[in-house]
Amino acid sequence: MSLTALQSTVFFRKILSHFPQDISLAFAYGSGVFRQSGSSQSQIGNNMLDFVFAVDDPLSWHKINMQKNKKHYSVLRFMGPKQITNIQNNYGAGVYYNTLVPCESQTIKYGVVSTKTLIEDLVHWKTLYIAGRLHKPVKILIQNENGKLQAALVKNLKSAVTAAFLMLPESFTEEELYIQIAAISYSGDFRMIIGEDRSKILNIVKANMPHFQKLYSTILQDSSQAVYKQHQGKIEIDKSPEGQFAQLMSLPRTLQQQITYLVDPPGKNRDVEEILLQVSQDPDCGLIVQQGILPIVKSSSLTQSVKGIITAGLIKTVSYSMKKLHKMWRGWRRKSS
Repeated sequence: MSLTALQSTVFFRKILSHFPQDISLAFAYGSGVFRQSGSSQSQIGNNMLDFVFAVDDPLSWHKINMQKNKKHYSVLRFMGPKQITNIQNNYGAGVYYNTLVPCESQTIKYGVVSTKTLIEDLVHWKTLYIAGRLHKPVKILIQNENGKLQAALVKNLKSAVTAAFLMLPESFTEEELYIQIAAISYSGDFRMIIGEDRSKILNIVKANMPHFQKLYSTILQDSSQAVYKQHQGKIEIDKSPEGQFAQLMSLPRTLQQQITYLVDPPGKNRDVEEILLQVSQDPDCGLIVQQGILPIVKSSSLTQSVKGIITAGLIKTVSYSMKKLHKMWRGWRRKSS
């Protein structure tokens, strides 16, 4: 199936028609939707399609979905929708994935997350699991008029820009910014060591510059902390302690907390604002921010992957893992050839 067909609205509507319609946000993402550098047309057509569905009432949604699509679920379906919902909400990153699902002559994977959990992640970077995916281009398929959700989606993008600014030098290219942003959700992810093509971040950005620009150009133009030379593809930012302090103060809450854990000795219990002021004056400010991101991503990627073994079942887990290792091997071959 061609990339054009994969990206067609009609095709995605056909896939969505197989699922309960009470969805506040649905998006498709990954290499099956957006081309990556080094991927051939045939490889793109064979890639699994990844989806996320945010729903207001996960229990009701799973109940209906298990009636329509019970074969999508592993043996956990015998526990019923209530336990499925408990597993979704209380373990890992708050997402329940069904993987290697045949649908419309395509293999898909879809994750279900509560709208409330998604908003918390977008605003506070509690796990950076779905928020991190939304730092990169995705194809929005459904988006209702939930004002809190829409505001959270914008805040997540602004937070990604702010964190990237703190980790970059005073002057850099637009491509370097997007590479830094795309890297946020992979920092500390053990799958980048086992199971992912290590050149993945660069491949994502190089092939999708127009999509990244569509996401971030307005934020860059409106930023009081940056000079965005759009026609040159260059950006200059304020790296003064005052500028960095303002950026640190606007970071998501979980990242601020992780930074304070790194800097503040046990027992001192200083005010967060005082600690961030100290960090803003540190020559290693960017490194401290990066180190603050690592445990957020590491924890959620590990616990969600363990959860995925249970929700997918052993056979699908082995099959999915083999596909990931094959993609990593292909990446190594491209680099060595």
